[in-house]
Amino acid sequence: MPLITMKQIMADSLKKALDPSVDTKERYAVGAFNFSTIPEMVGIVEGAREVKSPVILMLSLGALKYIGSLELVAYTARGIARQYPEVPFCLHLDHATDLEMIKQAVVAGFTNVMIDASQEPYEDNVRKSKEIADFAHKHSPLGLNGCSVEAELGMLAGHEDNIHVSEEDAGKAYTDPELVADFVEKTGIDALAVAIGTAHGFYKAAPKIRFDLLEEIRRKTDTALVLHGGTGVPEDDFRKCVAMGMSKINVGTGLKKVYTDAVREAIKSLPESEYDPRKIVGPGRKAIAAEIASKSELFNCAGKAEAVLKSMY
Repeated sequence: MPLITMKQIMADSLKKALDPSVDTKERYAVGAFNFSTIPEMVGIVEGAREVKSPVILMLSLGALKYIGSLELVAYTARGIARQYPEVPFCLHLDHATDLEMIKQAVVAGFTNVMIDASQEPYEDNVRKSKEIADFAHKHSPLGLNGCSVEAELGMLAGHEDNIHVSEEDAGKAYTDPELVADFVEKTGIDALAVAIGTAHGFYKAAPKIRFDLLEEIRRKTDTALVLHGGTGVPEDDFRKCVAMGMSKINVGTGLKKVYTDAVREAIKSLPESEYDPRKIVGPGRKAIAAEIASKSELFNCAGKAEAVLKSMY
């Protein structure tokens, strides 16, 4: 049963994050990676298989518009699950704002969805996040609790499809630790994305992560914490976030660059008489696999596939 919910895939990580007796070197976060095509989906899972890691496949609204169908993505994920049964992975709809679309993803078979109402007033964020959590936990074709839910409190700078937050606005909207427990309790969500200084896209300079906020937030809740804006974060900052109890780390823009760089190089190296698209996108798929393996090592989740599966039984 490799296609599982995000709550299930993070359960072992969260247990270690909450246990003060666990050596911080034993803690890990599960990597979550954006894709726009089927070869990218396969490359992500192949990279996880290489290092025996759990992994989360993320579909953005932009990628959904390009692919054209939630059902197509969900059925493809099920096929990949059958092909790679040793890799526990989650299919996640990222930064969605339309409640009906999110519900469609649940019914289609996504195993996690993110409701992003972080730009709205607090009470509206609570109401919408609760509506999605209530629906997702009851209406998945995979059964009761067959789809888990992530929501966001606070705002990240940068551009994510239909969501744009300036650096100035984001600086005023770090996650408020005093709201965390109330938000989690009222919504019933399974994971909380926190705003602690990261941003979507490439950074002009290294981000200044508010580790003091992360420490306080971790004390306020026993739900899983999520770091968005992973592209360009210094490796030591990743390691510190993991040691402090982060359970999921998102990477999007950096993976796109890895893929397109490999495709560009392939095109340059091929003669004009070569028309086989597999020789063009194939190197991109391999480059993605290598990057996922590398990031899994960095997030300390390499070798944790078996632990994830065992935590479910």
